[in-house]
Amino acid sequence: MSSPEIPSKMKALVLEAPNKYGVRWVDTPKPGPYEVLVRVRAVAICGSDPPLLSGTFAGGKYPLFYPMIPGHEWAGEIVALGPGVDEFKVGDRVAGEAHKGCGLCSMCKKGRYNLCENFGNMEKGHRWYGFIANGAYAQYQVYSIKAIHKIPDTMSFEEGAMVDTTAIALHGLKRAGVPPGGTVVIIGPGPVGLCALQCAQALGAGRIIMLGRGHGGKSSRMKVAKELGAELVDVQVEDPIKRVLEMTDGKGADLVVECSGADIACSWTVDLVRKGGSIVLIGNYKKPISLPMFKVVFNEISIYGSRGNPNASDEAIGLIASGKVDVKKLITHVFSLDEFDKALETFVKRLDGAIKVIVKP
Repeated sequence: MSSPEIPSKMKALVLEAPNKYGVRWVDTPKPGPYEVLVRVRAVAICGSDPPLLSGTFAGGKYPLFYPMIPGHEWAGEIVALGPGVDEFKVGDRVAGEAHKGCGLCSMCKKGRYNLCENFGNMEKGHRWYGFIANGAYAQYQVYSIKAIHKIPDTMSFEEGAMVDTTAIALHGLKRAGVPPGGTVVIIGPGPVGLCALQCAQALGAGRIIMLGRGHGGKSSRMKVAKELGAELVDVQVEDPIKRVLEMTDGKGADLVVECSGADIACSWTVDLVRKGGSIVLIGNYKKPISLPMFKVVFNEISIYGSRGNPNASDEAIGLIASGKVDVKKLITHVFSLDEFDKALETFVKRLDGAIKVIVKP
């Protein structure tokens, strides 16, 4: 079942080789069994996109093939159904997630499809859209019904493109657990950190301390963090460990959430958390990091890694739809697909206070 107006060709951002990409006309894909064809209405640029485009993501391991279409934070509407699809209908408004597991391995059976044991094996059914399978920087794209989620009519497509980011923050917090009424330190006021701030509030945190650069209105990101209710620590002018201990009567935070991906920030976490507290690492780190493991042992500190957003998108949609997570505050720029170079430069260089940049195919 499909809409009659689907063209045979579409515009897409095609990555042909490292640092070689551009908007091209390509064939519009067709959905297979248990897949849908989506008209992509909005895509958010992710921090993983620039290294993917340059061929440096994960040490150059991804993408697995060229040419390919990147992009994985998106929302749009279904325009065609593949064989066997009755869970969705043409016209449904949906947001996507990047990971779709094989459904066969032990990790997938446990619901941890972000850790699929057939990772990268397309023949077994694994997909990581925008990384090892074609993604959303296109007018149309095919997705498994396992990787899409309905969004309400009250939610804009731009907000829908923020579901992925919100769900990443939410998954990390739920991995570690937010203590009701407790103190949460978040490192990095980027899109994930600002979503984590709001998700932590929704999950019952009593106090949020945001660590970042640029206090007192010098940083648009820290300014938004303050508007959202966080206390600020400027790591450029204050010793973050000393300051957080001062703010918590020498105890430290109940939960530390590292979202920046900075090696030095990761090294702070054990000294920022209280005895018996928890740390969740959401950032991507490029080299081994030394941590005082004797403190982890003697203070019974729990450390959680967090990858992707399995089983978190529907709850994230609810938080956005209810207003408990206001992603509109984070969307600072919107460009067309033809303006992708300008959009990417705005995001990477943080021009004009850029936080989250949306591309509209």
